[in-house]
Amino acid sequence: MITRRSFLIVTSGGMLTASSLWADVKVPTMLDHLLLGCSDLDQGIAFVERHTGVRPAMGGVHPGRGTRNALLALDKGRYLEVIAPDPAQTGIPTTRAELPEMLKRLPAPQLVGWAVHTLNIEASAERLRKYGAAFQGPTPGSRARPDGRMLHWKTLNFDDDRNGLFPFLIEWGADTPHPSVDAPAGCKLESFAAAGPNPKGRSAEFQNLGIDVQVEHAEKPRLRARIVGPGGKMVLG
Repeated sequence: MITRRSFLIVTSGGMLTASSLWADVKVPTMLDHLLLGCSDLDQGIAFVERHTGVRPAMGGVHPGRGTRNALLALDKGRYLEVIAPDPAQTGIPTTRAELPEMLKRLPAPQLVGWAVHTLNIEASAERLRKYGAAFQGPTPGSRARPDGRMLHWKTLNFDDDRNGLFPFLIEWGADTPHPSVDAPAGCKLESFAAAGPNPKGRSAEFQNLGIDVQVEHAEKPRLRARIVGPGGKMVLG
């Protein structure tokens, strides 16, 4: 089992003290991107543009996963991924088979996940094994941008993500530009938090994993974010 004194830092496989790890909890320092789920991608794009004044650009299709996305850059190398089912993919997804069906059932766009970056996912996986965390991966992934360039990455997903509160880990390929580089800019992530009925317990779990996220109280597990753009503010969760 993971112990309270074990602080895993997933970005590099090193260790940090509690004081340095929790320097700024308004936005997690390791946050790579947020996933805004929706049942229809065009509607999700319109939703974001209506609230922020910036229109997400088409990102591409996730082959074999049943989804496609559009992207919006946030500050400090982060981005928002608007993700929806891909109607052109009719087969059963090979990874996270439940995701497209879950997205189809969403009555309105909502945060469905988040990712933290790591520079060495193999080292991160080894440390998680050492501390008793159960997970799947590293799993390779890819998609083609509209200009045809392929993006590559590896991910690691916890077996129990605490009803969507835990992030997944992502390492971008060495030859892959980060999606925030050329996604539409102008928006800023003001705050991000995980919320649930046991904030003290969840906070301890995040500390054990070395994830610097703010934990708030809510009746049901949910993710919360506030994104500001030139045309307004989008409050999620």
